[in-house]
Amino acid sequence: MERTRRGGRAALLGYPQDMAESRGFWRTVVRVQQEKIHPWIGLRNAIGVALPLLIAYWGGSMATGLALAAGALNVSYSDTDGPYKRRLWHLLAASAVVGFAVGGGAVSAEHGAISVALTCLWAFAAGMTASVTPAIADMGLISLATMLVYAATPLRPHNAAVAGLIAFGGGLIQTGLSLLPWTVNRYAPQREALARFFAEISRSALIPAVATEAPPATIESTTAQEYLAALVDDHSVEAERYRVLLSEAERMRLSLLLITRLRARLEREHGSAEGIALLDQFLQRSSEAIADISVSLETRTPSASLPAHVRALEAFSEQSRGTGFSLSLPPGNENQVTDSLKPVPLEACRQMAAFVGQVRAAAEMTMNATPAGSAQYERQEAAVHWKLRTFGTIATLRANLHIRSAVFRHAVRVAVCVAIAGTLGHGFNLARSYWLPMTVAIVLKPDFTSTYSRGLLRLGGTFLGLGVATALFHIEPTSMPLQIGILGVFVFLLRGYGSANYGFFVIGITAIVVQEMSMAGVAPASVVGARALNTALGGMLALAAYGLWPTWEKSQVTEYLARLLDAYRVYFRRIRERYEDPNHAPPADTEPVRVAGRLARSNLEASMDRLAAEPRTPDRTLKTLSALLASSHRMVHAMMAMEALLDAGPVKTGPEFTRFANDVELTLFLLAASLRGSKVRREDLPDLREDHRNLALEQPDSSLTAETDRVTNSLNNLSEELNSGFAAHAVT
Repeated sequence: MERTRRGGRAALLGYPQDMAESRGFWRTVVRVQQEKIHPWIGLRNAIGVALPLLIAYWGGSMATGLALAAGALNVSYSDTDGPYKRRLWHLLAASAVVGFAVGGGAVSAEHGAISVALTCLWAFAAGMTASVTPAIADMGLISLATMLVYAATPLRPHNAAVAGLIAFGGGLIQTGLSLLPWTVNRYAPQREALARFFAEISRSALIPAVATEAPPATIESTTAQEYLAALVDDHSVEAERYRVLLSEAERMRLSLLLITRLRARLEREHGSAEGIALLDQFLQRSSEAIADISVSLETRTPSASLPAHVRALEAFSEQSRGTGFSLSLPPGNENQVTDSLKPVPLEACRQMAAFVGQVRAAAEMTMNATPAGSAQYERQEAAVHWKLRTFGTIATLRANLHIRSAVFRHAVRVAVCVAIAGTLGHGFNLARSYWLPMTVAIVLKPDFTSTYSRGLLRLGGTFLGLGVATALFHIEPTSMPLQIGILGVFVFLLRGYGSANYGFFVIGITAIVVQEMSMAGVAPASVVGARALNTALGGMLALAAYGLWPTWEKSQVTEYLARLLDAYRVYFRRIRERYEDPNHAPPADTEPVRVAGRLARSNLEASMDRLAAEPRTPDRTLKTLSALLASSHRMVHAMMAMEALLDAGPVKTGPEFTRFANDVELTLFLLAASLRGSKVRREDLPDLREDHRNLALEQPDSSLTAETDRVTNSLNNLSEELNSGFAAHAVT
C-alpha cells in the first residue's frame, strides 16, 4: 500500500486503486436513531412554545407572544432528560446566550459591516465550542442561528434590549416547564439511570462476555456515572443511597465479568459439566436478583421476590465456603473437597461470595427508604469543582487554537463562510437573507459525513417542509388558537423526533418558521420563495467550502486511538496501585478513570463510524482498526477481571509483578507515542512475554496469572497490528 508520511498516521493516508466507494455515508443519511426519540421532551417543549402564544393572543399582544415563543423554541434545544441541577444550569445559560444573541444581532443590524464582523466572530466562537461538550456546541450553534436572524432585524438599542429580555423570558418559561417535576420527583433521572444500569447487568449475566467487544453495560454505566455526578454536593440520605447503589453496581459488574470468564475457562480446560451447571444456576439466580433491583428502582416499589433471590444466592455462598479446587493445579491433584461444589473453582467460589455480599447490600439500599444501620458511606468524587471544570474548558479551547486542530479548522471555515454568506445577502439585497448564513452555520460540521449528510438533508427537508407548511396554510382554518395548536404539533414533532434524523429536524423547523411567519401576517408565498433560494445557496456554499478545505477523519482517528491507550494506561496504573497497596484500597479517582476510558472508547468508535462513511476509505484500514479495537477490548476485559479479583480477597504480589506492570505501562505509552508521530523501534518495546513467564513462576494465584497473560497477548497483538497493518513506519 502506498503511504503518505505525516506524523504517525501512515496507514490511514494512502489509498490503493482497488478501493470501493463506502456505503456508510448513505446509511448515515437515512438512519433513524431510536434512542434519540424523546416524546416527553417534545411535549413539554411544545407547551413552552404554544403557551405564551395563547396567553399573548388572549391579551391582545401577538408580537410579544411571538418573541417569547421564539426564545422558548431556541432554548428548547438545550433541554434534555438529564439530572435536574445540570439541566437547570444548561437552560439558564442557553436563555442568557439566546437573549444576548437577539439583542446583539438586532442592535448591529443597522450597520452592515459591524453586523457581518459580529456574526463572523460569533461563528468562530460557536465553531470552537465543538471541542467542549455536545450541549455547549449545540448552544453555540443555536445562538449563532438566532443572532443571524436578528442581525437582519434592525432595532434601536432600547428596543433591541427589550427584545433580548423577552427572548430570555421565553427561555425561562421553557426552563420552568423542564424543571417542573423536580419538586415532586427530585431524583427521577438518577433513579432511572441506575435502573437501566442494573437491568443491563442482569441481562449480561446470562450472556457470556465477548472479549473482542466492549465490556457489558458500558453505556449504562457511563450514563449512571454522569447522572450521579450531579449529586456531588447533595448529602441527603437518598442521594447517599443512590451513590452506594452505583458503587455496588460497578462492583457487581466486575464480579460477574470475572465469574463468566472463569466459567468459560472451566468449560475450555476441564470440561466439568457439573461445575458449569452450578455456575449457570448461580448466574441465573444472580440475573433474577439484579432484575428485581432494577424493577424496584424503576417503580419505586420493593420487589416481593427479591428477598427470596438473595436468600438463594446466600445459600450458594454458604455451600462454597472453603470448598472448590484451584485451576492452577493439574487434573488429579485437586484440593480435598467433599461437598457438592467441588467442581467449582476456588477462584469462582471467592467471587461468588463477594458478589452475594454486593447483591445483599444493593438489595438493602433498594428495599429500604433509608440506609440500614448507622454505617458511614464514603463519598466518591464524582465531579470536580466548578472552577476546575471552567479552567479545564478554557484549557481545552486553548489546546485547540492550532491550525492542526480539526475544531480550529472547523471554526475558521464556519466564520469565513458565514461572513461570505452575510456579504452576499447584503450585497444582492436578498429577501430574508439571514437564511443564507444560517444554513451555512447549520450544515457545516467538523467532519465530512455530518457536513454532507446534513447538507443533503437540509436541502431535501427544507423543500419538503416548505411544501407541507404551504399546503397547511391553504387548508387550515384562520382561527388563531387552532394555528397555535398546529404550531405546537410541529414543535412536538421537531423536539420529540427531530434528533433521531436530521431530515425530520429540518422538515419540522421549516414548517415552524413558515407557520410563525403566517401568524405574524407575512404571506407564506414570500417566505417559501426566500427560504428556498437562501437555503439552496447556503447549502451549496457550505458543501463547496468543505470540499475545498476538508478535514478527513483519517487524520483524526489515530489520535482517538492514542487517547484510548492513554486512558487504559491510567486505568491499569490504578489497578496495579491496589495490588501493591497492602490493604488493596481503591484510589479515590477510580471511577473517573473508568469513565474516561469509556469516553475514549466511545470517541474512537464514533470516529471509526465517520471514517467508514467517508468516500474511498480502504476496507483494509477499517479491518485493521477493527482488529486494534478488538485487541483493546480483550485487554480491558482482562484489566477489569484483575480489579475484580481484589474484591474477593487478598492477592500477594512480588517484584516480578511490579516489573510486569511497569512494562505494561511503558508499552502503552510507547504505542500511543508512535500513533502521534514518534519513532519507536521494535527493540524499544519491553518483552512482555518474558515478563509474564517470570510472573507465572512467582505468582501462585492462577487467576491473576491468567488475566495478566491476556493483557500480554492483547498488547502484543496491538504492537503487531500497529507494526504490520496500521503504522508500519511508526514502530520499526
